[in-house]
Amino acid sequence: MDIIEELQKELKSEYEITKKFLEHYPEDKNDWKPHDKSMSMKTLAVHVVEIFAWPDFIMKTEYLDFEKTPYKQPDLSTRAELQKKLEEDYKKGAETLKNLTPEQFDGTWDIRQGDMVFQKWSKYGAIRHSFKQITHHRAQLGVYYRLNDIFVPGSYGPSADEQ
Repeated sequence: MDIIEELQKELKSEYEITKKFLEHYPEDKNDWKPHDKSMSMKTLAVHVVEIFAWPDFIMKTEYLDFEKTPYKQPDLSTRAELQKKLEEDYKKGAETLKNLTPEQFDGTWDIRQGDMVFQKWSKYGAIRHSFKQITHHRAQLGVYYRLNDIFVPGSYGPSADEQ
């Protein structure tokens, strides 16, 4: 089995599904959230889109340290801006995967805040985890859509809205 080819296929599949979700993105609900502790619709959608570039970031670094580089999310408010960012970040992630060799997965990568390491993986494991994050947060976005009576596309088969 060629693990790089499998990663490429998985990233492309998640990209195609995410594109369907963004076709229904409700620009008038950017600030909506189901609970005070939840992310807003816009924050969640931007996060999903940005994860597609993570393979590139993971392979070029050894860690993400929120203390040294506090996160600042780009201000994307429209469906078109989200779709453009998805295209850019997918291309970046796909290009990185295209140029990898299995030996490059030997290093480690972690997420931390200063001395506190939240999670540590092999480079391969970190990329796989990022793909799980796409699935997880896109499903969360689907719940946001459902709670607002917005069409929910199918992910790995038809959704109730496609029946």
